[in-house]
Amino acid sequence: MTSSPNRLVAVIFGAVYILVGLLGFTATAGVDFLATDGGLLLGIFMVNPLHNIAHLLIGAALLIGGLSNVRAAKGVNIVVGAAYLLLGIVGFFIEGSAANILALNAADHFLHLGSAIVLLGVGLAADKQVSTRAAV
Repeated sequence: MTSSPNRLVAVIFGAVYILVGLLGFTATAGVDFLATDGGLLLGIFMVNPLHNIAHLLIGAALLIGGLSNVRAAKGVNIVVGAAYLLLGIVGFFIEGSAANILALNAADHFLHLGSAIVLLGVGLAADKQVSTRAAV
């Protein structure tokens, strides 16, 4: 696993996102599932229960991909990275609106964009000999 940057990044990010998802529930006591204003995790990142579950699912996908093989890790890094890039950008436009069902704030947007840069960077640049396409 340590010989593949994709596997290493997927496992680390997966573990961190699972931890963040679990810790998020400590900040969301009494917060509605789809609240547009959530509790503050670490006093900075806004979360609601749906946001916490999203972190758990994304963390699990990254962890499973990273523990599986290089191809799976590369694929999950690219997919999650692309999703976070989209969420990081869209988040700025939906903040303060009813569409903000993940209770996102500016700190979340920058964290999602940072995650996207790392995941996409590693996913697209490392382990080039491994294709993410299925064998035909």
